[in-house]
Amino acid sequence: MAIHPIEYRYGTDEMKYVWSEANRLDKLMETEAALAMAEADIGLIPKEAAENIAKSIESVQLERVKAIEDEINHDMMAVVIGITEQCTEEAGKWVHFGATSNDILDTSTGLQIKDAIEILEKKMDQLLAVLVKQASDNKNLVCAGRTHGQIGVPTTYGLRFAIWASEVARHIERLEQLKPRATVGQMTGAVGTQAAFGKDGIEIQKRTMEYLKIGAVDVSNQVIQRDRHVEFVMWMANTVTTLDKIAVAFRSLQRSEIAEVEESFGKKQVGSSTMPHKRNPIKSEQICGLARIVRAMIEPELQNNTLWDERDLTNSSCERIVFPEACVLTDHLIKLAIGVIENMRFYHENIRRNLDLLRGLNMGEAVMMELAMRGVGRQEAHEIVRSSAMIAHESGQHFKDVLLANKEVAEYLSEDDVVNLVDPDKYIGTAVEQVEAVVAKLQKK
Repeated sequence: MAIHPIEYRYGTDEMKYVWSEANRLDKLMETEAALAMAEADIGLIPKEAAENIAKSIESVQLERVKAIEDEINHDMMAVVIGITEQCTEEAGKWVHFGATSNDILDTSTGLQIKDAIEILEKKMDQLLAVLVKQASDNKNLVCAGRTHGQIGVPTTYGLRFAIWASEVARHIERLEQLKPRATVGQMTGAVGTQAAFGKDGIEIQKRTMEYLKIGAVDVSNQVIQRDRHVEFVMWMANTVTTLDKIAVAFRSLQRSEIAEVEESFGKKQVGSSTMPHKRNPIKSEQICGLARIVRAMIEPELQNNTLWDERDLTNSSCERIVFPEACVLTDHLIKLAIGVIENMRFYHENIRRNLDLLRGLNMGEAVMMELAMRGVGRQEAHEIVRSSAMIAHESGQHFKDVLLANKEVAEYLSEDDVVNLVDPDKYIGTAVEQVEAVVAKLQKK
């Protein structure tokens, strides 16, 4: 019986598989086999035994391992016994030789994180591509900028998408940077001294990780230090917060009274069970909602780094939830965001309507700057424009008409000057050039 929505509602099959019981067991056994091969390389155990261990893991069944765990109440020893059962009697003596449970458990987690990052990297590249395309396609689409929820001077949709694309590009860089820190394994023994491996502990760890194709810790106690994992969880929280920010913008811009953009809406899609006209931004809302869950994983994982002495077990149960949920939901949200952004619908007539909604008032900065450049002090120009704006606001007149009736303005600006200054299409600064530069930069990645 499915209980958690990840089981039936959220997440991709590829990311779910990474954190599945079956794959977890595979990683544990892969690590045990790599350890045996490393130990055989230096002559600590017989080569034939290592080869038999590596071959025997193919026959271990998840159901059998779970049955053993039910009997002995120890997950790692259940795996060790499960492998030993499939080995020859001689090879079975060397399974898990010199290792402690977390040498295998934490190293396997590193392998799972490596696989998860590979999935996330591909989707992040797709996300960046759709943002860059929207930036390029809409670099000349002038719209109302807003601060404090109020209409300000004009901006462009291209600039908005370019800003988001730049942020996503930084997340991609961060993921690449943290990957070697988060995808590591260890073979350090009960308290980190490698005593059970003898004088060859450092070489055994090195060779084991070479077999597994991941990095090795420089030093640890019984567990890999969780600052590595914290960084990865924080990356996911940071990334989904960017998606949250984008989705909040889309939700706001899709409000009925703004209606500049809209999520794709299927021909048979239902918006409300009682209001048939509704076209709700449900995908963007899902992004915002689930982003809260991913962000909530930061505090538990931070506390997983504050273990007693050489370790306790408080991190274990917590991470069984944190890693799968955070990875599955982050992957899900990136995929969801790609679809929303790629299929976004723009309502150009509403964009223009909102741009002109204040009847020129949003062009006050342009007028102020021109007056200042023509000899009026900046502060004096600000007051002239402010007082004119208040008159226009109270009277309902177009800002242009109030300005033309102002004698102080008339001393410096002609009617043509004023008409040009209140034209929003002529006051977007270097927005287009900035977008083009960002697009050129990010397309090279």
